[in-house]
Parts: sequence; structure tokens; C-alpha cells
Amino acid sequence: MSRELAPAWLVSGTDTEIGKTLVACALLHRLRERHAGVVGAKPVSAGGDAQGRNEDVLQLRAASTLAVPAELDNPYALPEPMSPHAAARRAARSIDLARIADAVQRLRERADAVVVEGVGGFLVPLSMREDGGDLALRLRLPVILVVGLRLGCLNHALLTQEAIAARGLRLAGWVANRIDASMLAPQDNLELLRARLRAPCLGVVPHLARADAVEAARHLQAPP
Repeated sequence: MSRELAPAWLVSGTDTEIGKTLVACALLHRLRERHAGVVGAKPVSAGGDAQGRNEDVLQLRAASTLAVPAELDNPYALPEPMSPHAAARRAARSIDLARIADAVQRLRERADAVVVEGVGGFLVPLSMREDGGDLALRLRLPVILVVGLRLGCLNHALLTQEAIAARGLRLAGWVANRIDASMLAPQDNLELLRARLRAPCLGVVPHLARADAVEAARHLQAPP
């Protein structure tokens, strides 16, 4: 008799460089409090060091308690730091959503909890025809939205919420990340986000001088 699939969440964002990896790793630390085997995955990464290692993937692995083959937690490691559709084209590869879905399924069969980090914003293109929303629809996981608190984030957050809802997916929660320490009226922005986003706020990560998942985890609650 096969075991029940582990709970899993998709961490998406309002844009790129807004702290998805930090929040995904922080959520893994919170999940470790109640699950023995937790694993983070970034199915598509773009950009790496001289050895081809992607920093986001390395951070997710460091926050996980379960080691898995790269084909499961990072099936598409694209060398150049650009939009995944362009990075894949330049690497002469194509991103297969079915392959990603299979990898996530296998992770859920092995682990007790899984956090899947998207790439870029929710609708980042993965090819000329498919985007992150198509991947989210294929995975059918509850979505946790990371909102990078900076000028323009309200429009980005509300648009992303509508894009998630348009695909029939559940916004399970959202996290605010203070990426811009000089942002004016952050509390006013938070007040509007709490009123307009149709999901619970899982926490507000303060501006951190250095990205620290353990510290960020102190400001979050585990995903529902």
C-alpha cells in the first residue's frame, strides 16, 4: 500500500529578487519543527557559479533535512541568469512541465513536507508558450505569495492574486518581506495588503542586513 503524499506548497513572488528563497528556507525551518523529513526544491534555476551551482538551490538544500538527487530538487539548472525561457533557449534545452510535476510527485513520496520555490514572478515565461502559472496549474499546490515591500508592490501583489485565482488555485497565505529599508509608509502598505489579499498573512520579515533563514523563520508561522 503506497503512503499518502506529503503536504507541499509552491512559493511564488510578486517579482524577482524579492526574497522567495529566504522565505522558502524560513518555511522549511518552521516545518522542521513538526516534520522529520523536509525538502526544498527549485525546479528551474537560472544562473550559477563556475561549478554550475545555483545559490538558491544550495540554500534550499541547507535548510532541508532530506538529501535528494538533483534531478528531483533541481531538474533544470540553467547556466545563465536571465528569464528562464531565454536561459533555456541559450542552453539548447526545453523546460518540460510534466518532468517537473513528476519530480515534485517523487519528492512528496519521499519526504514529510515539501516546499517548491518558483522562479521569478508568478507569470515568468518558461518558454514562448508556457509560464510559471502553467507550472503552478500542473502542480496544483497551494500557493504562498512573497510580497517584496517596495514601491509598486501593491499593484504587483493584487495582480498576482488575480492570476492565481484565474487558474483555480488556492492562495494559502502570503509573506511580506521588507526588502527596501527606506520604503515610505510600510505600515500603510501592510494594512492594505491585509485588507485586500484573500489569504492569511503568515508573517512580516523585517529588513535583514544579511539574509538569514533562521532569523526570518522567527517572524513566520508554518504554512496552513
